[in-house]
Amino acid sequence: MTLAPAPPRSDPAAVLRAALWMLGAVLAFSSMAVAGRAVSFELDTFEIMLYRSVVGFVIVVAAARLSGQWRTITTRSPGTHLLRNLSHFTGQNLWFYAITVIPLAQVFALEFTAPLWVLVLSPLVLGERLTRVRTLAAVIGFTGILIVARPSPETLNAGTLAAAAAAVGFAGSILMTKRLTRTETLTCILFWMTLTQIVFGLIAAGFDGDIALPSAVSLPWLAVIGCAGLVAHYCLTTALSIAPATLVTPVDFLRLPLIAVIGLMAYGERIEMAVILGAAVIFGANYLNLWAETRGRD
Repeated sequence: MTLAPAPPRSDPAAVLRAALWMLGAVLAFSSMAVAGRAVSFELDTFEIMLYRSVVGFVIVVAAARLSGQWRTITTRSPGTHLLRNLSHFTGQNLWFYAITVIPLAQVFALEFTAPLWVLVLSPLVLGERLTRVRTLAAVIGFTGILIVARPSPETLNAGTLAAAAAAVGFAGSILMTKRLTRTETLTCILFWMTLTQIVFGLIAAGFDGDIALPSAVSLPWLAVIGCAGLVAHYCLTTALSIAPATLVTPVDFLRLPLIAVIGLMAYGERIEMAVILGAAVIFGANYLNLWAETRGRD
């Protein structure tokens, strides 16, 4: 009987670099939540998305010009870009709404279910096989959703449903991004994301004929939202390019205790153990799937 070769050991320096990049993503996502809540007193979610996309578009265009990546922006996949950005726009609007009406920790815990929706939907969208481990991970993860949401007439509300639905929107965005990365660069994807969502934002925010202009107080927060969204995606992509997802993903889980502390200190939000427990179950399901995928288990 021969022993299977041990998996290659990761370079500690590379893992440390990847962890630092992921910490950057954690801080960016958290700052976007705080900034989103700060501007919600005068802007609705569609207006926030509109101004966020404008800021992001300016940054992407400038970065593409300066880095010589402008030529990589193509028009090869308009339908896939449209579906990807519609999913992201919907998910992000629901997320911005949720952070204004339920505790931040609860929003982030439900957001962690996006990879589980990817597991469920990938056979339909990407033609991937739904293995036994993926099925088990999905069942465990959705058990975590029940622990966090505690569905009942007293606890189930619009904010909880919005946060859960936002995760589905993010999952759709992830699936379409997987398709796009086969042929398109990150610069191309971000260019069309920000441009398309400016159009979506104008239509949605202007539907009632009244698009509120941000005040001087809100402008810095909108800049934070626009920059943080791009920085988070860049940090996450960079981290995954340096080290395996099984080593990178646990760092992302730090978002939950960090935002729970921010919610407690800034907004007086009580830290509920059910949310922490449910998030741990969701994280365990995600990690089980990643562990199995990197070892070829089914």
